[in-house]
Amino acid sequence: MAVLIDTPVWPWRGRRWSHLVSDVSYDELHAFVAAELGIPRRAFQGDHYDIPEDLYEIAVAAGAQPVGSRELLSRLMAAGLRSRKPRPPQRAT
Repeated sequence: MAVLIDTPVWPWRGRRWSHLVSDVSYDELHAFVAAELGIPRRAFQGDHYDIPEDLYEIAVAAGAQPVGSRELLSRLMAAGLRSRKPRPPQRAT
């Protein structure tokens, strides 16, 4: 299992958040989140789940590997699981 979590430093709505990803498959990630954290699948953000800081230690205790945000992104990209938001078409000048 290679579920990864970065440090909860991302502010939103008065809380700090982590990103939780898998560098193996989305199925592994969905199974971990459902079984260990009880977060609904509708919270999936294309290639990750946002995890509030109060669930960080629970995720780590359940087996998520703490890594820095750069390593998390690097491993997600290396696995081919990084989802990119589509860019609007550029206008010709």
